[in-house]
Amino acid sequence: MYRILLALGLLAVLYFLIRRAVQKIKERNEPERLAPGKNHMVQDPVCLVFVPRGTAITEEIGGQTYYFCSQSCAHKFQERLAG
Repeated sequence: MYRILLALGLLAVLYFLIRRAVQKIKERNEPERLAPGKNHMVQDPVCLVFVPRGTAITEEIGGQTYYFCSQSCAHKFQERLAG
């Protein structure tokens, strides 16, 4: 009887150790999976506020993509470039 309980206890410990190892591996890979997504924060070059890339106003100027928090900041940036 004690052998069965000991074996069940060891199996439970082994199960939780393996489960924890798998969770750590998933957490380690999480930033790589999220980095290119819409939740990546980008900085507005006018007011220097960080906004999620998925909600930012985007303008491509001179072959480079700029991200803005609002249309107002996008217009201000274009006015500064124009002179």
